[in-house]
Amino acid sequence: MAGNNWYYSTTFGILVRVSQSHLRLSDYRVALRTPGMTRPIVASVLGRLPIAMVGLSALLYVQRETGSFAVAGLVSAGSLVGVSLGAVGQGRLIDRLGPTRPLLAVVALFATAMAGLTLAIETHAPTWVLVLLGGAIGITEPQIGSASRALWGRVLTDEGVHGAALSYEAISMETFFILGPGLAGLLVAAPWPGTGMIVGGLCMVTGGVLFALSPAVRSWGPTSTERRAALGALASPGMRTLALAVLGFGVVIGFIEVAVPAAATETGEPTLGGLLLSLWSVSSVAFGVAYSLRPWPRRMSLRLPALLAGFALLVALSAVPTTLWGLALALLLAGALITPQSATHSAAIEIVAPKGTAAEAFGWVITAVTLGLAFGQSVSGFLVEHYGPAASFLAAAAIGLTLAAGVWLLRSTVRPPREDSYSAGLRESHLPVV
Repeated sequence: MAGNNWYYSTTFGILVRVSQSHLRLSDYRVALRTPGMTRPIVASVLGRLPIAMVGLSALLYVQRETGSFAVAGLVSAGSLVGVSLGAVGQGRLIDRLGPTRPLLAVVALFATAMAGLTLAIETHAPTWVLVLLGGAIGITEPQIGSASRALWGRVLTDEGVHGAALSYEAISMETFFILGPGLAGLLVAAPWPGTGMIVGGLCMVTGGVLFALSPAVRSWGPTSTERRAALGALASPGMRTLALAVLGFGVVIGFIEVAVPAAATETGEPTLGGLLLSLWSVSSVAFGVAYSLRPWPRRMSLRLPALLAGFALLVALSAVPTTLWGLALALLLAGALITPQSATHSAAIEIVAPKGTAAEAFGWVITAVTLGLAFGQSVSGFLVEHYGPAASFLAAAAIGLTLAAGVWLLRSTVRPPREDSYSAGLRESHLPVV
């Protein structure tokens, strides 16, 4: 852009200076030191730490008490369905009422559901009761991540610092997914097998209350009560395209989460399955920071399909190794594109979500990835049992590439849902919008 030193940011949907086109490490420091954000950040960490721990702890707890993986799997599935249903509803309430009242209400319901499931497990209640209570836990799981992500947009005005804050959200979530399963596995060995579920639940309850009552969050009051489309954020075509990309991301991961433990079991080392999955999370966090400093492709409309396609291709390599060492290397390579995708999905919301729907839009992202995980895990289980782990890896790659192609075909929708003054100015200066 010779002569004007500005370009249209595909990450934030606004005009920014060229010098701010990439994140800097200093942006992370500035974001995390934002006045008034220390308490929400700490509370968010406490509340989100067990996000990958509660469900697994419940699954292990149910299996220990009932002796059945089938029953435990149904309870876990019920929880996933609950999360997919509750994320959007909570996000919509947070956008309209502010986070404090919705979060305090769902925290109370979540604590009640946790107590109910614990009692049901201990008294050996019927399976359908356990599944319903698992779903209740999922629906009422406090969506602190949605509120935290939306809060950054209210307290930060600098585009680079805002981008660093969103990247921090993605990287921290990936870190929690590394630590959660390990903590669950450790605590299930405690004298009482329900220890992990209760500890995780208490962390969520405490973090949710502290976050909701922090001054920065309480100052976020109700927004305009103007009528919105029934689909809310999903009424935006670009938001639907983003949801498709996130669905593909979740499907591929769902396949892998079943295929990797199966591959470890085939080699006679079933205990290494969890460790192998942790490996790709490690490379994900490491590469995620580097990628955020210079993301590519720069255009968000191309970045979404490119990252999903690259991820699918790298996952296909996991079908080649015949040893766990080879599989570990393949997972390290594939894992490098997990956090970049999470950060990209979060940043894309800034472009495609209608104004005032940030929390709800993130809820749709959670719903899409959760449904993708559930589909991937169920199909992968069938393939692993009948054709082996390699078939599951290849199927994951094929579906991922197919959905990436769909996102690419819809790339023109990845733009702001409503014209604003920036967009109008861009047409006059002949700068590309996406």
